[in-house]
Amino acid sequence: MRTAIFPGSFDPFTIGHYDIVQRALPLFDEIVIGVGINAQKRPLFSPEERIEAIKKAFRDEPKVRVMTYETLTVDFAHEVGATFMLRGVRSTVDFEYEKAFAEANKQLSGIETVLLLTKPEYEHISSSLVRDLYSYGKDITPYLPK
Repeated sequence: MRTAIFPGSFDPFTIGHYDIVQRALPLFDEIVIGVGINAQKRPLFSPEERIEAIKKAFRDEPKVRVMTYETLTVDFAHEVGATFMLRGVRSTVDFEYEKAFAEANKQLSGIETVLLLTKPEYEHISSSLVRDLYSYGKDITPYLPK
């Protein structure tokens, strides 16, 4: 069974994240979306709110599971039996960042990282941008899955 994890804080889970998972579904038997909990960060949305939003977005997709984790990402991958890590790349800066982590994760655990390029129409969307807009009372629905 080919299981991948798609890790992140997903605060919030954007249409860019949604698109990456949708495009990766044919590649894997299962995708576990791992909502990372970092006690040092102050998220806008609670883990429960993030999980509920992601589950709602994939309510009709049996190949997607959503879980939280508070461990090292490669340890979480091992816990759920994943042999792949799925990541999206928006820019060359993202690529360099993801490349470094992919190499470290491979050394630590043997896990392979699969990078999917973000569609051009989603390149400008980040969780940070959406949180910023939300904090100023702006409508963020265009940036979230339906």
